[in-house]
Amino acid sequence: MNTQVELFDNKIEKDISIEPKDWMPDAYRKTLIRQIGQHAHSEVVGMLPEGNWITRAPTLKRKAVLLAKVQDEAGHGLYLYSAAETLGADRDDMMDKLVAGRMKYSSIFNYPTLTWADIAAIGWLVDGAAIVNQVALCRTSYGPYARAMVRICKEESFHQRQGFEAMMVLANGTPEQKAMAQDAVDRFWWPVLMMFGPSDDNSPNSAVSMDWKIKLFSNDELRQKFVNNTVSQVLQLGLTIPDKDLTFNEETGNYEFGEINWDELLAVIAGKGPCNHERIEADVKLGKRVNGFVTLLLSMHRNNTPILKKSLNIF
Repeated sequence: MNTQVELFDNKIEKDISIEPKDWMPDAYRKTLIRQIGQHAHSEVVGMLPEGNWITRAPTLKRKAVLLAKVQDEAGHGLYLYSAAETLGADRDDMMDKLVAGRMKYSSIFNYPTLTWADIAAIGWLVDGAAIVNQVALCRTSYGPYARAMVRICKEESFHQRQGFEAMMVLANGTPEQKAMAQDAVDRFWWPVLMMFGPSDDNSPNSAVSMDWKIKLFSNDELRQKFVNNTVSQVLQLGLTIPDKDLTFNEETGNYEFGEINWDELLAVIAGKGPCNHERIEADVKLGKRVNGFVTLLLSMHRNNTPILKKSLNIF
């Protein structure tokens, strides 16, 4: 066996981090770029539905908290794009592939956010699901990815707590507010379970990712952890889970849940979800505005031009 391969395999076996200058198989590098790129895109696209609600949040406190959350997600995207760049990926190329549909992002962000309760559901359920996945990634085999995840997970915990608190206020509010909270749970529950990806039997990338310890748990294992963690939270809020097959198995200690609509997941991944086109279109539009703003500032700096309030009307 090639000495480089032996050294790489030995590091994986002994849980020694693979670093950017270490030799690694091309397939390992490509797998990481795909996963980290998808993760980074999810953070950036995930800002869009929440960003739309900053001006519509019900109180000044809610606006400030949501603004902080969106800022965190922008930072998470930057950490992750930087991690991908240590593997030789080009950030502009990744963005071009996102726009062209050749790189994916989390399926959950292709669903509409119709009410304030949906924003609470994103913080509580979506970020709760993300934490289940991301805590394990703090021990992923690629060093820069693992280190980025340590910081991201700390901030995601804040996101999940604020989402739960916002949902708790609604669930304990007026009958209309509680109905809004229940409606959000009804619409987001199954798409959140889909976030973990296809079942293990139909996930072609999972096995090799687990062999290389990029992933430490399978899609189904992570999905089960999330359900086990979340059922009691839903009940605590006095809400119900839209799954008539949900039961607790005393022998396994797990909640058993109904069959996921895999056809829906495949359709969303293929770009046929409720908001796929809208999300990419908004991402492209925002990118152009930001690039225009940066170009304007650089030009004004070079020409020693004062930055006047009217100059900022690009936004």
